[in-house]
Amino acid sequence: MKKVLITGVNSYVGNKFAEWIAQYPNDYEVEKISLRNDEWRKMSFSEYDTVLHVAGIAHQKETKKNAHIYYKINRDLSVEIARKSKEDGVTQFIFLSSMSVYGLDEGVIDKNTIPNPTSHYGKSKREAEKLIHKLSDNLFKIAIVRPPMIYGKNCKGNYQRLRKLALKTPVFPNIENERSMIYINNLTKFLRWLVDEFEQNIYCPQNVEYVNTSYLVQLIAKAHGKSVRLTKIFNPILYFIPFSIKKKVFGNLIYAKKSISLYNQDFDNLEISIKQTET
Repeated sequence: MKKVLITGVNSYVGNKFAEWIAQYPNDYEVEKISLRNDEWRKMSFSEYDTVLHVAGIAHQKETKKNAHIYYKINRDLSVEIARKSKEDGVTQFIFLSSMSVYGLDEGVIDKNTIPNPTSHYGKSKREAEKLIHKLSDNLFKIAIVRPPMIYGKNCKGNYQRLRKLALKTPVFPNIENERSMIYINNLTKFLRWLVDEFEQNIYCPQNVEYVNTSYLVQLIAKAHGKSVRLTKIFNPILYFIPFSIKKKVFGNLIYAKKSISLYNQDFDNLEISIKQTET
């Protein structure tokens, strides 16, 4: 039986992983701990095979006043947890990082793409990666996971904005774009594989299919018995939308599958994942 410690009791990924892995009660024993106080410093991690570190700051508007929090939580606390894990004899440390470490809003990310984060979120994650990686050795394996946008039931972030729009609008711009995304159940399956195999490396998991924003909006609406008609009539209006927003919604940003991204053929496809998310 594998024993897994999840850091962060309010983490979306951590909670979904714990829920999903519960279907294998004879194979895994999972415990979650809070990092909001110092109690975790008093406990021993020695009984765990893997520490899944998913606690962090995300989905908050960055300001000059809160910038330091990103580095305090996403970098400093993460490194402290990793060091304690190693000192206590844990075999594997999985760090949930982000696609944001690349600092790109558009383009194709492959094995030759050098991380160059631009946000405090991305910078704090990248700095944590570097410091944690230094702890790696034959007895302490480090797996760094850089997922793209994560979506699923009750998720946060940009998916919810698209969802609200899909349920309100009868028409939507017909844009041909591709974005890497990952369904939460697919991510939990991937994390389970990391745990099972005691993997160590940098990973960029994603859905088997790239996601087209216009088609995604249609699928969300369809799951609720609604229909959204795609049209190119309104496409010229997109030129008046702020460039940053346009890139996030309609731009192309993908992991090159053959070069950098690992995915499992058992992953749920896009249509199934949206049905499961919306019903």
